[in-house]
Amino acid sequence: VQLQASGGGLVQAGGSLRLSCGASGHTFGNIAMGWFRQAPGKEREFVATISWSGQNTYYADSVKGRFTISRDNAKNQVYLQMNNLKPEDTAEYYCAASRYSGIWPMFRVRDFGSWGPGTQVTVSS
Repeated sequence: VQLQASGGGLVQAGGSLRLSCGASGHTFGNIAMGWFRQAPGKEREFVATISWSGQNTYYADSVKGRFTISRDNAKNQVYLQMNNLKPEDTAEYYCAASRYSGIWPMFRVRDFGSWGPGTQVTVSS
């Protein structure tokens, strides 16, 4: 699966952004997808994941209640709606495709095998 994230930008604290991730590859509809982020000087961290069907989602505690992950398998797209953004949400955001099927949830970096280029999100205070 090849991935390309977009939708990042500069926003004030309390604002919203919607990230999109386009995927190519015939296995997209069969695998869980995830969003991760990496701030300068920090390790890449889990943000959210969604099951292949879209029926199940799982979030990091830091974004729960503010971010929503969704997918449209017909369009090969995964989305991350980010509301009430905080300066600590500033990071490069990456979408990723899971390595495995039949395991839920997956939230470790090593559980995801396909990564696209990131999109920068900057939240000003």
